[in-house]
Amino acid sequence: MVEAAHPSSPNSEPRSAMNLLLVGCSHHQTPLAVRERLAFNEAQTVAALSAMRHCWPQTEAVLLSTCNRVELYLGGEKETLPSAEEAGAFLAQFHGLPHNLIQPYLYVYEDEEAVRHLFAVASSLDSMVLGEAQILGQVKDAYQLSAAQGAAGPIFHATFQTAVKAARRVATETTLHQRRVSIPSVAVADFAQQVFDRFDDKQVLVIGAGEMAEETLKYLQDQGARQITVVNRSAERAEELARRWQGRAATWEELVEAAASADVIISTTGAQQPILTAERFAQVTAQRRRWPVFILDLAVPRDVEPTVGDQPGVYLFSIDDLKAVCDANRRQRDAELPLAMRIVEEEAAQFMADLHHKASAPLIIQLRQGWQKPKEEELQRLFNKLPQLDDHARAEIRQAFDRLVNKLLHLPLDTLRNHARQGVPHSLMDALAKLFRLKE
Repeated sequence: MVEAAHPSSPNSEPRSAMNLLLVGCSHHQTPLAVRERLAFNEAQTVAALSAMRHCWPQTEAVLLSTCNRVELYLGGEKETLPSAEEAGAFLAQFHGLPHNLIQPYLYVYEDEEAVRHLFAVASSLDSMVLGEAQILGQVKDAYQLSAAQGAAGPIFHATFQTAVKAARRVATETTLHQRRVSIPSVAVADFAQQVFDRFDDKQVLVIGAGEMAEETLKYLQDQGARQITVVNRSAERAEELARRWQGRAATWEELVEAAASADVIISTTGAQQPILTAERFAQVTAQRRRWPVFILDLAVPRDVEPTVGDQPGVYLFSIDDLKAVCDANRRQRDAELPLAMRIVEEEAAQFMADLHHKASAPLIIQLRQGWQKPKEEELQRLFNKLPQLDDHARAEIRQAFDRLVNKLLHLPLDTLRNHARQGVPHSLMDALAKLFRLKE
């Protein structure tokens, strides 16, 4: 839900039973160093989809590449699909990597397993932080890019549309997305937003250049923060972090001045002694022109002396303050996981049943058409015998015949539909074709 090259027309229905294949790797078992080398940017994704269309013209393909996963979804008739080995080799060869470098980390899912995995990914049940909202947008973007390149057709239109439906059900029928469990997300949503109602006009100072600071910046930017200053003992690392977040770097000697101008201070250094002592913060206070100030101390040992938080207008929080909220949220979120997984299972099972049932569509059409001729013949014979019938009576009789045909067809069609839940009902279709002498 392949790499495909010339998929069927977006308006056409799959001609027969469709098979789905997923080959990918993720943060669960693949080192970051490998994921980085296997990642695709947008231009590379377009080029890869084009190459796949050339290699496998009858296969649909969607390529999902994020910082935590690279997944290739393929769909088509079984005889036109590449093997999992070929799909994995394609991913490696595109980046000029030896296949044996990535092969140990690749997972392979087929058909319903592939669908179930996609639905779980879209619903953020397979994310590093469960319930994070960004992944659904990334899934939709991956599908839309593939569709724009002509690599995704009717199979993936239905598959990804249902994935979005499953994700929305998880979001509305559970509280999974309301339970923030990372320190930075709790810091911004549960603490900083109690101090400030907006961040687009706030000055943000980052002291240090650690991963925790970067993740906190991500949440702050999601809330509108744009004015960012980075201070670090290493000027090079400060410049690098500032460049990634469209901010500016300041020297270590400018720390007091930068802190005096900041509304939000995030400190994440590896220092063994406090960076902002009470004495040093007094210098900051002397230069400040506006209050309050929100200080997030994510360092261990702490970067900010606890007494700084005793001053009026200072909202100081350490990791311990945030951890209790994270732990409580995690317990409540984990309690929601079974319900979220049941939603994914339901949607995946229903989708596969519908997909398998489509394989019987030509036979159903033939069956209905085969019953139309004798129905019309009997109606005409009856109307010829009863010429006195008015139009209203004729319409009532015609409706009665239509209802009878539908009732007679209901049992075989319902049986087909039920058997489709276990796969394409080939044997039942063959039996019906022989019984009613339907043409191939």
